[in-house]
Amino acid sequence: MIHTRRQFASRALACAATLMLTGAAGARADALSDFYAGKTMTIIVGADVGGGYDAQARLMSRHIGRFIPGNPTVIVQNMPGAGSLLAANHLYNVAAKDGTVFGLVQRGVLSSRFTNPAGARFDLAKFNWVGNLSKETAVTLAWHTTSFQTIEDVMKKEMAVGGTGPTIDTETTPRLLNALIGTKFKVVSGYPGTTDAALAMERGELDGMGDWSWSNVKTRRPDYLRDKKVRVLLQVAMEKLPDLQNVPLALDYVKDEKDRKVMELFLAQKSAARPVVAPPQVPADRMAAIRAAFDKMIVDPAFLKDASSQKLELDPTPAADIEKVIALFATTSDEIGQRLKDAIDPKK
Repeated sequence: MIHTRRQFASRALACAATLMLTGAAGARADALSDFYAGKTMTIIVGADVGGGYDAQARLMSRHIGRFIPGNPTVIVQNMPGAGSLLAANHLYNVAAKDGTVFGLVQRGVLSSRFTNPAGARFDLAKFNWVGNLSKETAVTLAWHTTSFQTIEDVMKKEMAVGGTGPTIDTETTPRLLNALIGTKFKVVSGYPGTTDAALAMERGELDGMGDWSWSNVKTRRPDYLRDKKVRVLLQVAMEKLPDLQNVPLALDYVKDEKDRKVMELFLAQKSAARPVVAPPQVPADRMAAIRAAFDKMIVDPAFLKDASSQKLELDPTPAADIEKVIALFATTSDEIGQRLKDAIDPKK
C-alpha cells in the first residue's frame, strides 16, 4: 500500500494529539491525587446524630473516599438547625471552597426561597449539586386502635399527628393536605424525631403520623406492617408504589389547577429527598472528581452491602437528575411559591 507524505503527516499529527490529550488527562489525575492525598474531607450533614440523614452521611463517608484520587479520609460533621438551613448557609457562605467539604441537607432547603426567604442566605442554582441518595414516598398512617379507616375519615374529623419541627415534612405535609385537599390534621409539635412521635402514637397520645417515609416504615418498623398495627391512608408522592397500589395518592384529591402545581412543587422535593451538595466556586476538576466518585460509589457492591446491613433503603440518582429539580424551583412563579408558603405556614 502506498502512503503519501500528507497521509503520514496527518497520522503523525493525530498521534501527537492523542498523546497530548492522554498526557493532559494523566496530569489532571496526578494533580487531583496530589491535592487529596493525606487530606481529610468533611461531609456537613444538616441533621442530628442518629437519624436517617446522619446514617446516610456516615455510610457515604465510609466509601466515597475510595473513589476520589488520593483516597482522602472522609469524616462527618453534624450541623442541625432550621431544617438544614444552618448547614446550607454554612456550605454556601463559610465552608472551604477547595473541594474538601460537601454536604447532605434536608430536602426542605430546595423550597426555602419561598418558605423561608429571610433564612435562606444562598442561591440554589449556584451550589454544586453532587447527586441524591434517595427518592422518597411518604405515607399517612393511622394507629390500629383509632377509628380512622380512610383518608376521607380525616376530612370529617380531627386527627392528631406528631410534628418534629415546623419546616420538616412531619408538619409541613399535614398542613399542606389541610390546605389543598380539606383534611383536618391537628399537628402536635415538639417531638425530637419520628421515633419519639411513633412511641407517642403507640401510647395513644397521637392518632397517627401525617408524613413518614414508607421505606423507613418498612425497614425500621416492619412489625407495624406484619402485625397490622397501622393503617396506610394516603401516599404523598407523584406516582403509586408497586406495593401500595390500593392506597390513594394525595394528588388524586386536588381539584384546583393552581393547587395541583403547588402540590407538584412540594412533591418535587421528595424526588430529591437526600440531596448531596458542595459549595459554589469549587474548582471544576475537583468538582468533577467528587461527582464521578459519587456515581461510582452508588453502584459499588461494598457500598450497597453496607447500606443493606444498616437497613438503609436507597434509590440514588446522579447530579443531572437533581439539577432538573433545582431548575423547577428556579423557574416556579412567585404566585405558586407564595401559595406553597401559605399552605405550609405553621402560623395559619
